Amino acid sequence: MKSVIIGASVIAALFVLFPSNASALIQTPEEITTITPINEKISLEKTVTSMDIPKDVSLSWGAVKGEASDYAERYPVIIQFYKGDEPVHIAQVKVKGDGSYEYKFRIRNVDQTTDKIVDIFEGKYTVKIFRVIHNTSDRI
Repeated sequence: MKSVIIGASVIAALFVLFPSNASALIQTPEEITTITPINEKISLEKTVTSMDIPKDVSLSWGAVKGEASDYAERYPVIIQFYKGDEPVHIAQVKVKGDGSYEYKFRIRNVDQTTDKIVDIFEGKYTVKIFRVIHNTSDRI
């Protein structure tokens, strides 16, 4: 799974619910992905990546996207955003029929009473993306 982060990006502690005694690790310079078996049929895939929202960014929206891939039906994607060690935003997104997903969120907003621009996301964040996938022999 390749996650693409445009502008800015977040998941709940779903991984705590499942045993983590056996995990596969895939690592690239931008992200780290671990796969933890839940049972004989499915595993939890956790991808950790980073995002950096510059000060005074001109965009109002950001998005977290995932490409089409194998996934387990009926399980949403969970996205968590952390500033340092503090969780700042959590989202749950439905997976499309082709296995892709997209979560759009506001980076900045306008205060309706003062017309002042308010930055919702600014600086460096860690983004954790959780998906439930089918087990295959080369993943575990």
